[in-house]
This record gives sequence, structure tokens and C-alpha cells, in this order.
Amino acid sequence: MSERDLGGLEDDALAALEAVASAAALEAWRVDYLGRKGRLAAAMRALGAAPAAERPRLGQKANRVKARLEEALATRAAALAAAAEQEVGLDVTLPARPRMQGRLHPVTLTRRRIERVFRDLGFDVVEGPEVEWDTYNFDRLRVPRDHPARDMWDTIWIDPPAEEGARRRLLRTHTSPMQIRYLEQHRPPIRVIVPGTCYRYEATDATHEWMLTQIEGLVIDEGITLAQLKGTLESFVHRLFGPQIETRFRCDYFPFVEPGAELAIRWRRDAHDPGRWLEMLGAGMVHPEIIAQAGLDPSRYTGFAFGMGVERFAMLRYEIPDIRYFYANDLRFLEQFPALGGR
Repeated sequence: MSERDLGGLEDDALAALEAVASAAALEAWRVDYLGRKGRLAAAMRALGAAPAAERPRLGQKANRVKARLEEALATRAAALAAAAEQEVGLDVTLPARPRMQGRLHPVTLTRRRIERVFRDLGFDVVEGPEVEWDTYNFDRLRVPRDHPARDMWDTIWIDPPAEEGARRRLLRTHTSPMQIRYLEQHRPPIRVIVPGTCYRYEATDATHEWMLTQIEGLVIDEGITLAQLKGTLESFVHRLFGPQIETRFRCDYFPFVEPGAELAIRWRRDAHDPGRWLEMLGAGMVHPEIIAQAGLDPSRYTGFAFGMGVERFAMLRYEIPDIRYFYANDLRFLEQFPALGGR
């Protein structure tokens, strides 16, 4: 095998390639010239019989021939594909290719469901800022700087420590600051819920996240009682999960309500499951000091407030065992929920 033989093989292959007019013929050409048992492979095996001094030069020549033939093969394949497309043309009567539909996040689905229930109960929906002043997040909710109740919230601060009396910004730890903001701008009767994202500087596990979605509720009017708080929340739970759900109220502490309570539900997987009590939200009667600082007479006006984590309701509704799944951006998880426009 000489350089002339390799050059002749290249010329023959390129000439044969020019005559190829179909995908099948192109594959036959590839097998004939570039296949494992093709002509070029046979020529390269024959190099072993060449004098030792000529083998490096002949080997380089054979590699160059192989590279040129592979490049010519790719070019011819592209040309045949383009010609085939022009022959077929575009059939405008064919249906369009299906496109992936966007989906609502399970937390968004649950939040909208909760909002719809409270709208049916006569509540308005308002929103507030996520970057908040500490005076709204803590001070005016009866949680001054030296109050031990501040330990209940692990705060993400934006501003560095300030002098006594100076305001600082933070990422709100709850949606309760909107109680104060709303009372500054509105007079009773007040019936609102406040959905929004909150942030807490804490470790994450199966039931805790550093970012959570909360819904705050506030009712202020003449003659509002604890019985109305209980009735409103029971009605909400039954509309969300069904009339078979049992509820339980127990005393709890929150600085901005008096008395405070927690609402738990007995969650059963089926009729034979005895179930277990799950705490779902905190609530209570709005503290008279908060009503008074809003310029209202606490002897005339009373109210109740409540706050709930939307992720907890979503975990129950969709039987999700780990809260971290919500924000892992795993399409395998998110694609299980209805597409936009679906039910």
C-alpha cells in the first residue's frame, strides 16, 4: 500500500459519493468505504506490510483520507436532508405540535383555594410589603426589643443594629404587620385576609423552611366575639377539607391577641384510621391595646385575628411528606399538579 494507492482510494470514494442520491445509498457508501470491514479499513490494515520507515508517513496519509471522507459524508447527508425537506414541503392542514402547558405551583393552588373560601365568607384580600420596618413587625404588635417573645421569630435583618429608637428594616417574619398598616388606613367594619411570603432564619427539615407562605386574617367591628372566631374558622376548615373533619381549639399565646388559641384538626387517611391531631393555625381576639393605638375605642370595637401557613395545608391536601419538595424545582414533582387551564 502506497501513498498513490491511498490517494486513488480517496478519489474513488469522493466520486462515488457524488452519485449518492438517497439515504439508503448513503448508508451503503459509508459501509463500503468507512465501515469496519470497508475499503479504508482494509487499506490501513495493509500498512503493516509496508517498510517500517514508511509506516508513520503512510499512517498520517491514511488518517487524513479518513477525516476528509467523514467530512464529505456529513456534508452529503445534510444536502440530502435539505433536498428531502424541499420535496416534501409544508402541509398546513396538519395539526400543530403539542406544546407543554405551564402549571401552577401546589402552594399557589392551595393559596387560591383558601382565598376563594374566605371571599365566599365575606373577606377582602389585600397584600403588604415583604421588606418591613421592625416597628410594624414587632413593636406595634406588642413585641418590644427586650420582649422574650421575639425569640419566637428568627429574624433576617436587612439593616445593621441601630441606636435605641431607630427603625430597622427586615424581611417580615409573619403577615401580622398588615394588621397595623390596614388599621392605619381603614375604619371598621374590617374583614380582610392578607396572603404573602415570610422569612425566618432557621434550619430546614421535613416540616420547616426558611421561606413560607402565610395568610393572615383580621376582623374588627362592634360586637365581635370569640364564638364568631370559632365559627368562622370551623366553617373555613369544613369548606376546605369537608364536613367530616373534626376541629379542636386550645389555648395558646401570641403577643397581639388576648385570649389566644390554636386550631387543630383530626386528620384521617381513611374511615378506619383513628387519625391524629394536627395544629393548623394560631388565632385569638385582637388585643385591646392594638385597637386603641389605631384610634378606636376598645370598649366599643372588638375583633379577632388568625394566621396560617399555606404549605402545611398543601402538604395535607396533596399528601406531601416533606415541605422541602415545594421549592426544590424538581419537574418530576411539579408536573404532578394540574396544568394551567386544567382542573
